Amino acid sequence: MTATALIAIPARRGKAAPVAKGQRVRVINTHGQQVVDTWAFNRADLTEFMSMEHSRTALGRIMPLLGQSMVTNRRRPILTLLEDTSGGIHDTLLAACDRYRYELLGCREYHDNCTDNLAAALGELGLAAPETPSPWNLFMNIPVAADGAVSFRPPLSQPGDYLVLRAEMDCVIAFSACPQDIVPINGVACVPTEAHFQVAGT
Repeated sequence: MTATALIAIPARRGKAAPVAKGQRVRVINTHGQQVVDTWAFNRADLTEFMSMEHSRTALGRIMPLLGQSMVTNRRRPILTLLEDTSGGIHDTLLAACDRYRYELLGCREYHDNCTDNLAAALGELGLAAPETPSPWNLFMNIPVAADGAVSFRPPLSQPGDYLVLRAEMDCVIAFSACPQDIVPINGVACVPTEAHFQVAGT
């Protein structure tokens, strides 16, 4: 299986890449505590994209098991989870952070955010998404209590933990090393770090 070199997702920034059907993407939590917001779009039609609400219906659960596929807003498989060394905790409930989230958290000046990171990452490829879908928040630990309440906890992953995803259609995959530094979703130190990914052949 031929693989590309590791591609950095810089701390607080985004990165995107084309992926062919059947190729595999390894997403690495390099330092162990970094949430990686993840999107995937049909390369031929960006109005079709990985959808968390459609995926939860298809999965019958809020997080996929090995061998299960995330689906698009047209209910077609787009990414299948093949391997996961991190413990399987990956949020599908929360929207990407944006300027409004940080304003509500008290920021008076611009704060890096995953919504803008997605736009910038796709822009590097000459692409623009028609909207910002809710991301698959890899490594993000958002427990749901019996009463329905959610909490924002540090990741359970360790340095070097990774997932392997198989593309089920030609797609563009995009990532953001989430810049959240106010609540401890990127570890109790609240310090965003870089992550990495790698694309491999079938």
